[in-house]
Formats: sequence, C-alpha cells, structure tokens
Amino acid sequence: MSQPPRSRKPRRRGPDGTVTVFVSNEQNDQPVAIERWQQLALDVLQAEGVDGECEMSLLFVDDETIAELNNRFMGAIGPTDVLSFPIDGDPTTPGRWPDVAGPAPGRIDIDPDDLPVLLGDVVVCPKVAHTNAPTHAGSYEDELALLIVHGILHLMGMDHAVDDERIAMQARERELLGAYWGQLSADPWK
Repeated sequence: MSQPPRSRKPRRRGPDGTVTVFVSNEQNDQPVAIERWQQLALDVLQAEGVDGECEMSLLFVDDETIAELNNRFMGAIGPTDVLSFPIDGDPTTPGRWPDVAGPAPGRIDIDPDDLPVLLGDVVVCPKVAHTNAPTHAGSYEDELALLIVHGILHLMGMDHAVDDERIAMQARERELLGAYWGQLSADPWK
C-alpha cells in the first residue's frame, strides 16, 4: 500500500456543488459492487471534510495494470493492492499551451476558484485484495473496504512512512471503517 510522494496537504473545499466519485471496474478477476464502493468513498470523503464541487476517481484494475503502475510510479516490481495518486497544487489559470499566454481569442477567462477540486485517483486491484484477504482483513469485501479507505486517506495527505504517521493513519482507518463499514473479519493492523 503506497503512494507517490506529495508536496503538501490537498485542498478539500471546492466551489458550490457536490462531491463526485467516479468508479470504473476495468478488470474481470473478481466481482466489484460499484455502487457500494462509491458510497463508502463518498462517506469517507465527507468525514474527511471534503465539501463542494470535488472529484475523485476509484478504479478497479487487473494485476498486470497495477503492476505496471507500481513499477512506473513507485519503482516497485509486481502487483500491489492499492495505489493513490493525489492531484497536488493550486488550480492554474487556463491558457494556451505551451506559452500560457492567456485565453484564446473569444474565450472567457475562468476563475480558478470556480473549478472543481480534483482530489486524485485511488487504484485498487481486486485480484491482489482477494489473495491477501484471508491473512489481512479476513474477507474479500473487508479487504476492499480497507483498501478504499486507506487509498482515500493517502489522497487526504496521510502516510505511513514513519511510526507516528502509521499509528495515526491506522487509527483513522479504524474510525472510518467502524463508522461506514463495520467491524472487519480480522485485524489487519496487528
């Protein structure tokens, strides 16, 4: 469970609007209840203070795809269970690329504060989750719930690289899972 390095805490408030979680199942190895996971993600984002027009993607991919992403972005070999790709930085004023010389003729300037906040992507591999579940969270469904919460917390700026961060992140995982999922079949934090 890992993420690329991040530069700062992400924005959590967008302009007037609603939080949207786009879910895509791009694998056939294990069943995925899209609506269930979308609702869990929305609940967790709300609990984390995400408000207004904000967007996140939740992608379920096969082991080959996540292995490629894991190698490309983390420098690790082989498939992993979850990767998070936060979108950092302040919104940029739209312009012409590559010179960013301002809007093209006839185009209206857009206030960056009116743009939705793009939180990032959480990519989950159900095949790896299914393999890990018996010795981690206990069941396949519990494992997916844990991975989704874990991935979202990475988008929110949490990490587990050092002990203090790991302890805080695991405590927040327990709280969120308890509130929006229920007790896991096994204790993945032991």
